[in-house]
Amino acid sequence: MATQLPDDFKCPISLEIMSDPVILSSGHTFDRVSIQRWLDSGHRTCPITKHPLPEHPCLIPNHALRSLISNYTLVTPSKSQPCSHPQTLVFALTSSSSAIGTKLDSLTHLARLTKRDSSVRRKLTESGAVPAVLKFIDSEDPVLQEKALSLLLNLSLDDDNKVGLVAEGVINRVVKILSVGSPDCRAIAATVITSLAVVEVNKATIGEYPDAIRALVCLLIAGKGREKKEAATALYAICSYADNRRRAIECGAVPILIGLSELGLERAMEVLGLLVKCKEGREEMMKVNGCVK
Repeated sequence: MATQLPDDFKCPISLEIMSDPVILSSGHTFDRVSIQRWLDSGHRTCPITKHPLPEHPCLIPNHALRSLISNYTLVTPSKSQPCSHPQTLVFALTSSSSAIGTKLDSLTHLARLTKRDSSVRRKLTESGAVPAVLKFIDSEDPVLQEKALSLLLNLSLDDDNKVGLVAEGVINRVVKILSVGSPDCRAIAATVITSLAVVEVNKATIGEYPDAIRALVCLLIAGKGREKKEAATALYAICSYADNRRRAIECGAVPILIGLSELGLERAMEVLGLLVKCKEGREEMMKVNGCVK
């Protein structure tokens, strides 16, 4: 399908069809994930024009293009069959005789298929492939880890999958990645927590899991731009559950969030807006010099 779509639908960085197109101040459009990764790497120039960008570039959603891509993919018939059937990819992923390269290709294709197709996500979870995906998250190969996490994130997009994924042991793996994974893997892991926390019962489960909230707070300290943002977003998602606010406060989140708010991280201020709702949160805030200011 991607080969049949106009080139304007493809991100200039990833060369893949954009799922969340945003406009840079240079006037050019990129997929949000790709341009954010470019900015988080320290670049402050447009990837196309090389013109300088502000210190904190604004990414404006390109709603018109996003709608156009969505409508175009719905009405454009596919003229060729996919290169691999999902069941074939799952077999290659779970087979002990498959080479690592084959498994990596299968993860990559499945991540692309599940990004937009809910029926593929459903079939994949029903096929029993989740344990194999989790096994790759335990891999020491950061490339395998990242592809497996991306696939896991896609599977978590469906509310029907969220509780089941937690029951499969996802939180254990994701929390470990938050502490020892590569920067990209840690950012995706935090996003997985945000996705799983959409279901209310998962918020309690995540909060009760040893070191889950502490790992997110540590990522606020040690992470780079994208990691900090995703960690703050995950905290915002799980701290809508009252008991998790106290846990975040006990992990020392308040002074860290205040410092990040001063640096312009808007989501940090939103998390503080939740923590201030409990007595312990207000008390911790008043201990920080300059908090009221």
